[in-house]
Amino acid sequence: MDLLGDWWTPLVLREAFYGYRRFDEFQRELGIARNTLADRLRRLVDEGLLEKHAYQSDPVRYDYLLTEKGRDFYSVTAAMAAWGDRWLAGEAGPPITLHHRTCGHDTHAEVVCAHCHEPLRAEDTVSRMGPGYPPRLAERPDVVRRFAEQARKLPRPAGELSGDPAGEPTEEPVDKPAEPLAQ
Repeated sequence: MDLLGDWWTPLVLREAFYGYRRFDEFQRELGIARNTLADRLRRLVDEGLLEKHAYQSDPVRYDYLLTEKGRDFYSVTAAMAAWGDRWLAGEAGPPITLHHRTCGHDTHAEVVCAHCHEPLRAEDTVSRMGPGYPPRLAERPDVVRRFAEQARKLPRPAGELSGDPAGEPTEEPVDKPAEPLAQ
């Protein structure tokens, strides 16, 4: 989040998705201060989301092109736009629509489960430590507590006993997961 933790960085990436490649194009489209833009572009290059390609040698000027890592950020941008379209668009509707060239339809982003393709909603999802979770953090009491609380939200088959954070069963029955809200 540190990389994307300011307003300008996602906007620079958005402009790159629109096809802008040059410093002056980004600056003109965003109205961003040149020093701020230079800092954001440098950071995006350093983090591997953009790469620089010289298009002029005297003076040296660069195109800033999306890398695979940068192109992969498109789904995040599209999901943010879908949220804004739902909650911030006026009565006239969304300011921009996405058109999927593959199928020929206007569309919007949806974040769905890669397994069942149902929408991912906070009330239906829990976080668990993954294999890359830093070991030095995994032992902290606040982290243990957080993941134990998340684990208690996991649905279990009817009649199964719940477990404590250490994985030992307890006599406390598990509540059935709430039924999904009607849409």
